[in-house]
Amino acid sequence: MITTLLTAISGISGVLPHLITMLGPAFYLILFLIIFCETGLVFAPFLPGDSILFLCGSFAASANYHLNIFILLGTLIIAAILGDNVNFWIGEKFGKHILNHPKWKKLIKPEYLKKANNFFNKYGSLAIFLGRFIPIIRTVVPFTAGLGKMEPQKFRKFNLLGGITWVSIALLSGFFLGNVPFVKDHIELLMLLIVVVSLIPVVITFIKNRIERSHRNVK
Repeated sequence: MITTLLTAISGISGVLPHLITMLGPAFYLILFLIIFCETGLVFAPFLPGDSILFLCGSFAASANYHLNIFILLGTLIIAAILGDNVNFWIGEKFGKHILNHPKWKKLIKPEYLKKANNFFNKYGSLAIFLGRFIPIIRTVVPFTAGLGKMEPQKFRKFNLLGGITWVSIALLSGFFLGNVPFVKDHIELLMLLIVVVSLIPVVITFIKNRIERSHRNVK
């Protein structure tokens, strides 16, 4: 799994510079679509949002690329907030139909939905904010919130805070740290570390659930 992650991250860090050069200003649109799809489409949790945000932040700080950090911040914050809103709306309007339809439900892995449900039940409304920082969870939690008929106004508030905070931290971390020599020389390992750290809450929740289940079985 680690080898696969390193290969994927290495591929991203190699492909993005070529896309920036080739597409010019249209690259912002590509980034918008990637972040929008990761947060807005419940069946697209595999997109590497954290890594892309960090890398693009580091590219914006480099004189070799023509990326504006302020345009990135504005564009991708809008993409993240709009994506979650669409995901919530899909869950609210079509969630039950999707989960009951044989073809559609195959696109959503049951274990992802279960993790998101557990996370949402544990943290409540705060899960919308906290889930932004956890791969897979950030894609499925808005759908789960819509499916559970969470109050739209409350969802929008935590979605706004989460979208601004997640994109800002990831982009600005890359902007200020991505070109530090040590960080630049170990970018793949750093990206892997970001993925691992972001998954810690999921692992803790999984272990805790297993322990609680074992205790119930013993009783």
